Amino acid sequence: MQTIANERHLYWFRNDLRLNDNRGLVAHAGADRLLLVYIWPQNRPWCNITGMGAQRERFLMESLAALKATLRKLGQDLLVLHRSPELVIPELVRDYAIDRVGTTVAPGYYERRALEGVRRRLQIPVQVYESATLFTREDLPFEPADMPASFTPFRKAVEGRRYLDPVARPDTLPKPPAVEFHTLPANHTAPHTALPVRGGSLPGSRRLRQFVAEDKSIVSYQQTRNCLDGLAGSSTLSPWLANGCLSVREVATAIHRFEQQEVRNESTYWLYFELLWREFFHWRAIADDVNLFRQGSRENTLHHCTFEPRAFARWCAGDTDAPLVNAIMRQLVATGWASNRGRQIAASYLVNELELDWRYGAAFFEKHLIDYDVASNYGNWQYIAGVGADPRGGRHFNLEKQAREHDPEGVFTAKWQGHQPPQPKFVTDAADWPLS
Repeated sequence: MQTIANERHLYWFRNDLRLNDNRGLVAHAGADRLLLVYIWPQNRPWCNITGMGAQRERFLMESLAALKATLRKLGQDLLVLHRSPELVIPELVRDYAIDRVGTTVAPGYYERRALEGVRRRLQIPVQVYESATLFTREDLPFEPADMPASFTPFRKAVEGRRYLDPVARPDTLPKPPAVEFHTLPANHTAPHTALPVRGGSLPGSRRLRQFVAEDKSIVSYQQTRNCLDGLAGSSTLSPWLANGCLSVREVATAIHRFEQQEVRNESTYWLYFELLWREFFHWRAIADDVNLFRQGSRENTLHHCTFEPRAFARWCAGDTDAPLVNAIMRQLVATGWASNRGRQIAASYLVNELELDWRYGAAFFEKHLIDYDVASNYGNWQYIAGVGADPRGGRHFNLEKQAREHDPEGVFTAKWQGHQPPQPKFVTDAADWPLS
């Protein structure tokens, strides 16, 4: 972007809470004045669920505080607001005589609608940058609307392609206009001792360095990735990737550097393979748009459409008749995280054993996951439910087999109190009896 002298710019952070490899932020570093803004996710009631879980909110607040502290060292600051982007950004543009707005692409129907609403209300340029994915739209061998319906054709089409190298963080930034910046409210939630991870770019970079270069855990990743406990086998990079504290291109670069300098094997490839899954879900979310939230997806393939409140409440609370599922759900609520394997097991149980609408489970995950991102969460739930990217039409996990393979001694299940007293499947009370 060519910067015009004496222009005032506004940059709207979304899923890119970092300075490293942030092309949008770099593009606005030549402005005369620069206002940096983050707008808190809107509390949208969905599937009987509202609000943000304690650990997800804690991790996001830490990520914002870390970004704010880093910016202040450069003479900048971050304005965090809790209103609709369509309303607040035009007000800021008017009040501070902004000439140009920049932001990053965020997949999702509501994210697209918010950006379109901002554009409709402004008479100045709004420039959108791609910083959440390995590949840009121009890099893809197809338009997002022509995305393959399943992962394998997508992977074969893109895995040999070169992604853009990460860009350096800006050494300086323009001063902000005369804005009254607010102190972030104190957050008194602590990370759970079972997953003591903090938000922000520095902890994310430290974890990436530890997993790849220091401990070299990447060498055995394919054998350990299904471990149900965080940090024990998984890379656990997803919270920082989802919030944009880490760039996916930084992670891919670290993988390929390790392969060049140390060793390349199936495990090192598998970590990159999972970045491609993340990439696939991102572009599918853009192509599917509102269909990402429909029970039958874009094909209108309906399976279980029911909702039984008591069964759902038991699943959410980790109080079902399946001890392993209970342990996973209790881990999720307490820490804000569950392994990929654990999420698949819990999702399969809700869809196949409880026969509930998958969207209720996806909404509960959205509330609690510290690594929540709309594309990966809803894309994975559709995959399990058989209404999305799985050509087999869904996945049904055998709970006994999963427990035998991934928790053979029952240590994980016992740790998270998975064994709960049995309950009847249905409860009849006076309200169920007909009036005489």
